[in-house]
Amino acid sequence: MATNNRRMSGKKGAQVGSGGQRRKGLEGKGPTPPAEMRKGHKKNRVANAKAKQTVRRPAPRGRGGKSSSELVVGRNPVVEALREGVPASTLYVQQFIDNDERVREALQLAAERGGINLMEAPRPELDRMTNGLNHQGLVLQVPPYEYAHPEDLAAAAYDEGADPLIVALDGVTDPRNLGAVVRSVSAFGGHGVVVPERRAAGMTAGAWKTSAGTAARTPVARATNLTRALEAYKKEGIAIVGLAADGEAEIGQLAALDGPVVIVVGSEGKGLSRLVGETCDFRVRIPMPGGAESLNAGVAAGIVLYEAARRRG
Repeated sequence: MATNNRRMSGKKGAQVGSGGQRRKGLEGKGPTPPAEMRKGHKKNRVANAKAKQTVRRPAPRGRGGKSSSELVVGRNPVVEALREGVPASTLYVQQFIDNDERVREALQLAAERGGINLMEAPRPELDRMTNGLNHQGLVLQVPPYEYAHPEDLAAAAYDEGADPLIVALDGVTDPRNLGAVVRSVSAFGGHGVVVPERRAAGMTAGAWKTSAGTAARTPVARATNLTRALEAYKKEGIAIVGLAADGEAEIGQLAALDGPVVIVVGSEGKGLSRLVGETCDFRVRIPMPGGAESLNAGVAAGIVLYEAARRRG
């Protein structure tokens, strides 16, 4: 009994504690991540492959402020796009490609600009990405363009203490014309370009190249409905001036160019659509003594922008 009592009542002296370290050591590192997130796991490799395929497929064009991504294909087009400062996210280079002068220049330009991922890919993968186009071993991915809202263009002008000078395009489907208009708007102190969301040219690589880099500082806005966008400008007190071959006045006679104005340019040949033409406050023509029937959108916009800038200067 004595022995049992000693065992039951025996006490040890004070001991140094672990400070909670043992308890912390027993704590786990959180739940085990799913297989798709564990590096090296088969499901992780499958998930990564699906993610890459999603990047390669153009995103569906919605009602938001972005266009779909785009691929520039071929050695000369890729080099020209990089020279002209076309935005790019990834340069895909074919494995074991012939390292000629254009390939070297493309790699050098991409490295100098920075922010462009360089990805080596086998030829079959590039064939799939480009739907069998003759990519010549070089593919440049252009990220989606972030369009402004039409209201932003006028707001930016007022913030500068200036009267808005905006160009709206109605039915212009050639991206090169859009790029030329962006370049003219930038040259003559305009505040941006408005394009319709449907059946119109967007800011593609071709438009970027034609703009000669000015698209980086001249915003392009996209309107779900161009007529409603023009009506909203009118409510703000901005004059809507449409260019038409049968306009009631010549541009030199129009006092509205002195103040806040939106210049609406239609497509070559068809001109302004009916609803857009009816929305305009003024319909003016460009005198052409040489007898040409019409001008393309880029040239027409440049002439009117020059006249507006001359008066404001």
